[in-house]
Amino acid sequence: MQLRGKTALITGAAGGIGQATARLFAREGASVSLVDLNREAGEALAREIAAAGERVIFEPADITRVADCRRAIERTVKECGGIDVLFNNAGIIRRASVNELSEKDWDAVIAVNVKSIFLMCREVIPIMARAGAGSIINTASGWGLAGGARAAAYCASKGAVVLMTKAMAIDHGPQNIRVNCICPGDTDTAMLRHEARQLGEAEDRFLRESAQRPLGRVGRSEEIAQAALFLASDAASFVTGTSLVVDGGGLASSG
Repeated sequence: MQLRGKTALITGAAGGIGQATARLFAREGASVSLVDLNREAGEALAREIAAAGERVIFEPADITRVADCRRAIERTVKECGGIDVLFNNAGIIRRASVNELSEKDWDAVIAVNVKSIFLMCREVIPIMARAGAGSIINTASGWGLAGGARAAAYCASKGAVVLMTKAMAIDHGPQNIRVNCICPGDTDTAMLRHEARQLGEAEDRFLRESAQRPLGRVGRSEEIAQAALFLASDAASFVTGTSLVVDGGGLASSG
């Protein structure tokens, strides 16, 4: 029960890493606030967690919009009493080089992957500061630390997340707010399979190629959730400003 008595707000909570993290945080004693655009999947997950006897709310929201962010946060504070952990996990990818990428897709990737973190943190940090503590976790990527082919907007966005994490850790450490990011490698989620379709590749071949790393496989959402749990918990009480790579060794041989 590493999160007993805490409230965690998770964006992108209805699928993949967000869903696995919501289940884990709830099992570890947290009240969980699920935020996602996918109302059907979000409500189903909330029912599942509630059926296990855990405290949960779901708020459908577009986290690229100030009003939606504010509504989700205000409801969480009202119903759960505060926000101790913010997991900025929502993200999208568009596999394209600069020359292939539309302006619309560039804007969408930056809005979901970067702007949403800014908006959520701007609202949540004062709440954590008044409480005297907090943990913010951002989902970056291995491609926020090293480049990848045909992923210009995604790499730009995740590189921004890595450095924004460090900047916020410096700014808000004096308020006892820890800010860290997770840099997952390829993880078996719907988004990874969607990448294959964007590139016009067969899913099975794409997954085999993604598994070419020292541990010889792609990650599981539950494994990334365990990293989020560590950063959210008191076990990481002296950890801030870090980028935790969870990628089966994929970046081990990169420059």
